[in-house]
Amino acid sequence: MHKEKLEAIGEKELINRLGKFMPKNQISDDCALINIKNENLLVNTDSLVENVHFNAMTICPGDLGWKAVVSNISDLLSSGSKKTIGITISLVLPAKTEWIWVEELYKGINKALKEYGGVILGGDCSKGDAKIISITAFGIQGELELRRNACKPGDIILTTGIHGLSKLGFLIQNKINFYNEFSLNERLIIKSIEHFCRPRVYPNFLNNLLKTRSNKNIKRIGCTDSSDGLFQALQDLAIASNCKAILSYEKLPKDKDWPRGDKWDEYYFFGGEDYELVFSLPEIWAKDLSKLDNDINEIGFFADGEPSIEFKDNKKNKLFNNRPFKHF
Repeated sequence: MHKEKLEAIGEKELINRLGKFMPKNQISDDCALINIKNENLLVNTDSLVENVHFNAMTICPGDLGWKAVVSNISDLLSSGSKKTIGITISLVLPAKTEWIWVEELYKGINKALKEYGGVILGGDCSKGDAKIISITAFGIQGELELRRNACKPGDIILTTGIHGLSKLGFLIQNKINFYNEFSLNERLIIKSIEHFCRPRVYPNFLNNLLKTRSNKNIKRIGCTDSSDGLFQALQDLAIASNCKAILSYEKLPKDKDWPRGDKWDEYYFFGGEDYELVFSLPEIWAKDLSKLDNDINEIGFFADGEPSIEFKDNKKNKLFNNRPFKHF
């Protein structure tokens, strides 16, 4: 038997290989689409694993519960879900886990559901060596289908919010010392920890898209979220849509106190867990949406060409020699 290991294959290739056991195009996006009689369901599963995504030092159980829900709702939104029906929860826990830890986890889960909609529908529990929280979320497909493979040459690339903050929050929670280089602004420290521990999503995003859509014939747009980092999101869109992403470095929205330098650009593009939406629209639609929502910024455009990402300023392209977050 060939002893090929997951660390050599990588997450993307693993998913591609598993796709052979599923219906065609089932792995194109984070959510699966299920056609039913009256409305279409979107289904998403996301897992958080101890010592891979979290540990006791970086996040408390209440925040972990919130984050587990938000990571799933972000995937639903990035596929065009107009409503979250509910979630199921699978827990793997060491036998010595204290009940108070589980109780606080579920309080955080319910806070997120109260904020963004949905209820706990059920789940499963099992014993294991490490804590694993796996959530499956169910949503209803809205009027607009948001899919990774729907970007077109000429489309404007946009993003919600600011990237890199969750990565910085993670580093701060892990007691990484930056102070030998410079002093981080206290406001930025607080904001980054909040983004890491209590990320937020944009429930009004779909309504704002529909409000600014002048061409009602457009039913699909390109979109994904930046749970694995801005670079990975752009790469996923470019590959799925078979076009080239061209970025304007000076247009990237950054916190006003975000430090300068190559390392900080790396955190910005490869950090992950920001749960911002990265998407593309025709130019007029993009302009109108940006005017309506100040949290949305244009960062580039798609063009004909081999699927890739590049800056207008070629001097910045060396940044993309880095590698995104890997699960294996």
